[in-house]
Amino acid sequence: MSLIELFILAVGLSMDAFAVSICKGLSMKKVSLKQCGKVGLYFGGFQGLMPLIGYFLGVQFKDYITSVDHWIAFVLLGFIGLNMIRESREKDEEIDINLAEAAVGTYEDVLSFKNMIMLAIATSIDALAVGVTFAFLQVDIVPAVLFIGIITFVLSMVGVKAGNIFGTKFKAKAEFAGGLILILIGLKILLEHLGLLTFP
Repeated sequence: MSLIELFILAVGLSMDAFAVSICKGLSMKKVSLKQCGKVGLYFGGFQGLMPLIGYFLGVQFKDYITSVDHWIAFVLLGFIGLNMIRESREKDEEIDINLAEAAVGTYEDVLSFKNMIMLAIATSIDALAVGVTFAFLQVDIVPAVLFIGIITFVLSMVGVKAGNIFGTKFKAKAEFAGGLILILIGLKILLEHLGLLTFP
């Protein structure tokens, strides 16, 4: 997987965290750099940790399913992407009722440990499945998870600030784009392994 592909994948995966970060920013009267960094650390940290866990899980089964690894990557990325697109098409400004409530919370608990841990796990579950595909694709896992974590960290910080300024206006569009990106990457992996798509 090239650096450009990894960057696109990281952006796609970070869209859930970006959307929730917007909600966080929306719920704050004022946003400081420290608060943006705190949100970024939670989301970026878990977004990097989850694919690492998925990678080690995938390695355990890699030798048994090498012949269909490209199909697994295609199905997992496609499923995640379609789910993100479906969520983006639901009622305007509705993430998931429980997730949205936790994302906003009260002004006092909006960045509490319990609140942030729950959201960080919820927004990074997709990355666990992607980590499994990394094992099949023989991706250099340490740089990959660091890169994903950093991209999510930056976008989450931007999301908090953007939410504080603009609200949730672009949440659905961001999530739709993220889902489409993951589907296209999964399709590319499948077509390359089937010999239907080649790059010089």
